[in-house]
Amino acid sequence: MKEVNISRMVIALFAAFNTLFSSVERFAIRKILRRLREKGYNLKRLLIVGWNEASGEFYDKILLNRSLGYDVCGYLSNQPESTGRRTLPYRGTFQDLASLLEEKEIDEVVISLDYDEFPALEEIIDTCEKEGVKSSLLPFYTKYLPTRPYIDVVEGLPLINLRRVPLDNLVNGFLKRSFDILVSFVGLVLLSPVLLVVAIGVKCSSPGPVIYQQTRIGRRKKEFTMYKFRSMSLENNADMTTWGTRKDNRRTGFGAFLRKYSIDELPQLWNVLKGDMSLVGPRPERPFFVEKFREEIPLYMMKHLVRPGITGWAQVNGWRGDTSIEERIKCDIYYIENWTFLFDIKILFLTIFKGIVNKSEDL
Repeated sequence: MKEVNISRMVIALFAAFNTLFSSVERFAIRKILRRLREKGYNLKRLLIVGWNEASGEFYDKILLNRSLGYDVCGYLSNQPESTGRRTLPYRGTFQDLASLLEEKEIDEVVISLDYDEFPALEEIIDTCEKEGVKSSLLPFYTKYLPTRPYIDVVEGLPLINLRRVPLDNLVNGFLKRSFDILVSFVGLVLLSPVLLVVAIGVKCSSPGPVIYQQTRIGRRKKEFTMYKFRSMSLENNADMTTWGTRKDNRRTGFGAFLRKYSIDELPQLWNVLKGDMSLVGPRPERPFFVEKFREEIPLYMMKHLVRPGITGWAQVNGWRGDTSIEERIKCDIYYIENWTFLFDIKILFLTIFKGIVNKSEDL
């Protein structure tokens, strides 16, 4: 960078202009293609082979978004749809595929067969390849697949992961755990004066222990003891089977303050240092509610594939406390399947601005 025949200003200008004009170019091309496709130009003629719930949903989505660039010209099925609900023309049975492709009006074939139709799959694919037409598979079990399926290769055989967990990778797991240990240790040291002041406040606010211990369910469905500053007066163990709300009369005045600003969560840094929890992850729940929600909420137990966290994607999106469990789980599943180290950093920063003040004052 210090050679006299290279201008650093030129390099800087090139980087700036290249980024700007490339972005403008891509934006313009997308806009132009979208307009053209909405008017019926630049479309791929698509044939659907097989008709079922998955192919019907696929067709509906194409109709709703013409900018995808597809024009579905019909479907093949050994049993035509009898409801007459759809306007898509019926083009014959699977045996008519070869003759349709020979007419060269089809650009691409989407194969969507039911379980009992799978014996015909090999012949359909062979026909497409013989005619030089691209084919794609739309399995009838799409509702069980993630948005972006991840495929492992075991001795040459593809293995579709229904739930890809990036943290199962040793490098990713090591990176996240190392970061948790470093931040939790530094946090406990730097926040020790604050922890001491809060402990004194809890002790003075009501009789009882400073630290409240509660059993929660963590990674791999293992129980662990989670630590919090006590925010309620000593009563029975009703909170083990009672969902907390902001009107809970067991809460002390100082405890309400701690919960509002999430200060009661600070002792969980010790849980992170021990390895029970992570800085970022799905919030852990009590055993009673885990057993309750596993029967009521789809995919609820998937949150236990990773360590629970002090904060998480659901919390920074407002789903905490007495809010929708379904929406929380959607956020948790998204986090688990799309984890990156930078995603964790983003959530931690968002927690500072959006996740500290707890409007619902959850347990």
